Parts: sequence; C-alpha cells; structure tokens
Amino acid sequence: MPVEVIMPKLGMAMKEGTVSQWNKTEGEAVKKGDPIASISSEKIEMEIESPADGSVLKINVPEGKGVPPGTVICYIGNPDEEVAATAAPVQEEKGQKEEIQAAHLAPPPKKPGKARVKISPVARKMAEASGIKPEDIIGTGPGGRITKEDVEQAIASAKESRKQDIPVQAVAEEPQRIPVSGMRKVIAERMHLSLQSAAQLTITMKADVTELLALQTQVKETIAKRYGSKLTITDFAARAAILALENHPEMNSAFMDNTIVTYLEIHLGIATAVEKGLVVPVIRHAESKSLIDLAKEIKEKAAAARAGKLPADEMQGSTFTISSLGASGVEFFTPILNPPEAGILGVGAVSDEAVFIGDKIEKRSRLPLSLTFDHRVLDGAPAAAFLQTVKQYLEEPVTMLL
Repeated sequence: MPVEVIMPKLGMAMKEGTVSQWNKTEGEAVKKGDPIASISSEKIEMEIESPADGSVLKINVPEGKGVPPGTVICYIGNPDEEVAATAAPVQEEKGQKEEIQAAHLAPPPKKPGKARVKISPVARKMAEASGIKPEDIIGTGPGGRITKEDVEQAIASAKESRKQDIPVQAVAEEPQRIPVSGMRKVIAERMHLSLQSAAQLTITMKADVTELLALQTQVKETIAKRYGSKLTITDFAARAAILALENHPEMNSAFMDNTIVTYLEIHLGIATAVEKGLVVPVIRHAESKSLIDLAKEIKEKAAAARAGKLPADEMQGSTFTISSLGASGVEFFTPILNPPEAGILGVGAVSDEAVFIGDKIEKRSRLPLSLTFDHRVLDGAPAAAFLQTVKQYLEEPVTMLL
C-alpha cells in the first residue's frame, strides 16, 4: 500500500494548513528525506520531507488549498498501488464530481512543455515580486533548486541590464496580483478584526534612558561571561512593563463577552518579525523571572520563531504584548492590540537630545514609548499612570535589578 503523507497539526489551535508549494510533480519519484512540499499555518511555515522512498508521487491537495490537520495531502508508492477511496483528492473547484471508486498510483501521461522549476517558496515570491520568471534563473542549490541568493543575483543582473537600455516609450504594464494566503492572510484578518472590535487609543511618552545605557555598558562583559547573553533595550523595556503591570493590574486585562477579565499571571508576548509576517512568542509567568532569565528566554524564543521551530502553542495565551521597532529607526508608532488583550507597548529607537536639567542643557538619551490600550477596559488616566510607571523604571534602571 502507498504511504500517506498528512497535513501535520502544528499546534492545539491549528484549524487549517495550506500547501504553499509542491516541490515535486505528480508522478515524480521521491526518496526518503526529500523536501516534497512547503506548508503553512497561521503561525508557522515549514517543509515536509518524504517519509519513504517511492517511484510515484500522487498529489491529493493542490497548491494554495487549505485543509484541516490530518488530511492526506499526497501518497508515495509504486505504480498500480491502490489509493483508498475514503481519502479522495480535495477538489480545486466546487461542483466537481467526487471520485468514490478506488484510484491507482500511476505516472501521469507525459505532456510537452517545460519541466517544473525547483525553487524555494521564499525565492519564488521574490522572483514574482520582481517580475522575473523562475525558468529564466539558474539554480545553484541541491538538484538545481533556485535559492534566495540566485534570485537576488538575477535581480541585480536585471537592474544592471536596464541601466544600459535606453527606453524608447513607456509601456503600461498590468499590476502584479498576489493572492493573500497562509500567515499573511491570518495577520490581515486579525489586524482588521482588532481595529473593528476594540476601542483603541494610543498615548506616547519619552523615557530618559541615559543611566540605563550606562548600566547596560557597565554590565555588558559580566553578563556575557557569566550568562553567555546580553541585555538589550527591549529586555529592559519588557522588565519595566512587567513590573508596571504588577503595579497596575487593570492593564493586564482583556475584554471578552462584555466582561473585563483581569489576569493574575503575566504572560508577556514579544512581537517578532519573521520572513513572511509577524508572530508573538509568549514568555509565560514573566513576573517570576529575573531580568537575565527574561532576556535569555526572549532571545531563545525569537530565534526559534524566526527559524520556524517554535511550537504554535508557544505563540498563544499572552496577556500583554511588547512590539519594538527601534532597530528599524522608528520612534513613535501606533501598535495594534493583540486581541483580546487590553494593552500593547511600542518601543522606538533611542535618540540623543538636548534637554534642560535645571538651568543647564545636557545631552540625554531618550526612548520613545507608545502605549495602545482598549478604552473599554480602562480610561486615559490609568493608562497614562501605567506608562508613567514604565518610564520611571526605565529612568531608574537599578530598581529593575532588585
């Protein structure tokens, strides 16, 4: 009997997975360990490897189709092996007649035309966005697979070629249309729902982090030698937010079913940019962690999320979120609530400013803070008090170490 390859369940809350791309064609031979497909859920993108050798691949779910976990997405076996009728292929169009009789694994008839281009999902999207056809790119990856670097080289070559061309007449081109699916689709739906379902208001404030930066420099070598880590502005901001949440528990709340739910534990979400979107790893029971433990866990979970190895369950259940755009040079911005949470703190880029200290002007380092809160849960005054407490901890960094 052929081997079934199913859509894995990438987390307890996963309801649907999408086959982003088939790396093998219908009827193609595969070997155990070959990357046969790229799949995505609302949180994770990953490649599925072949669990066995087979001379024939039978595709059961087309690219771009979302199916529940446990669905058979393909079969691997040999010609003329029977495929169970209970696992009929998912149809691409509604109204197509379902196959109720047993099918057989068999190579499809050969059709004239070009062979399927082997290209990674990331490289394909880059090529599409740049208007470059994958079949025009020479792949340098295993088996001639086109990689991200190959596309970057092709884009650079195309730009150089255009510089040497003298345009005779501008030609109107059709705009590129890319269907929204997978992680991007989920992010779009959740952000839209967030703005529709909550009374969101953003307030801003700047914290003087001159002493904090001095402390960061002072302990840098000790932290690196003793813990093999380092402390970033985000780590300090996270610690300050946790302490402020303990002082202002109303911010550690959610609005659900016309009820304000205030949590006793602090599960801190850290918004993390990944290759195809944004995920929120969760630091559970953050109130019980020291600054060093907090910093190490933030880095470990962020790295796992970027590598696509963080379980989906580790990206759910936060009670308050932090989003940092400081590395991108952004100062103030409007972070969007992560439903059903009542608050999210945006951390911007530190800048040096001339500030009056008494009658003297001094050079000070200032950190922009943007707090978005749900006005259904709390009003402006308590939200401002929370942000003021965050500011106070950042301006008195030693208090975060006690």
